Amino acid sequence: METEKENELFSPTDRAQVLIEALPYIQDFAGKTVLIKIGGSTLVNKDLFHHFAEDMVLLHSVGIKPVVVHGGGPQIGERLATEGKESTFIDGLRVTDEETLAIVKEVLKEEVGKGIADAITNLGGKAVSVSGEESNLIRAEQRNEELGYVGDISKVSTTIIKKIINEGYIPVISTIGKDEKGQSLNINADTAAGALAGSLKVEKVVYLSDVPGLLLEKSDPQSLISVIADNQIETMIGTGGISDGMIPKVTSCIEALKLGAQKAHLLDGRIHHVVLLELFTDSGIGTMIIGGGTQ
Repeated sequence: METEKENELFSPTDRAQVLIEALPYIQDFAGKTVLIKIGGSTLVNKDLFHHFAEDMVLLHSVGIKPVVVHGGGPQIGERLATEGKESTFIDGLRVTDEETLAIVKEVLKEEVGKGIADAITNLGGKAVSVSGEESNLIRAEQRNEELGYVGDISKVSTTIIKKIINEGYIPVISTIGKDEKGQSLNINADTAAGALAGSLKVEKVVYLSDVPGLLLEKSDPQSLISVIADNQIETMIGTGGISDGMIPKVTSCIEALKLGAQKAHLLDGRIHHVVLLELFTDSGIGTMIIGGGTQ
């Protein structure tokens, strides 16, 4: 929230100049679709969450078409603990039995997704929470018996998303899919974001996380990689330069680019209004991933 002290830092002229500098970017992105994947620190920090909702309303108000894809790991873990169920992970994916699946579905759609949509609406925007189960949005296949009801995406239908956008709303998507028999499956939100971004042929797909972006040295924020080509990422994964939870993010970026997204970005969701900084300034926030194997 803006304080009186922050108000004093910028004169009316300064504020007008910021708007003028943003104008060419607003004109460039007007009418284009941008997909933002939100999770982790941004969802659980009230200030960051409020600023994120403000960003979505502003983007929508100037003619940009935001699509929000969200996770909900902390909220799911908390609910499972309350229910007396232990969370188990294999290769970063939550083992999902029938009882866990029911909790995952409820938390993602009714708590997290609805919470994001309500926050946007309360700021004067228009948003609707939708599950990947609806209208065959996300079709998936069960990965293996060990993980239980965890799926890999086999097909994406963007019909319902385009309908929501055309009706003037921001889609807020929970990443639950269904197989051909109608069985619900838990889908990794990073992976789903990449598949959706590619299918929608978005101008940008943006991943918000709790790190500055891709780092040459994991413990050194100053080693941030500003721009990297998709084939260089594959090399870094092979050498161990990218590991753990960053792998599904970068691989989904590559998938999005291959499917038709124009650009992919890894941004630090702990920075206030980071989405606006990326879209409307030349400040070089985070890491941009480009396709084609060349920089």
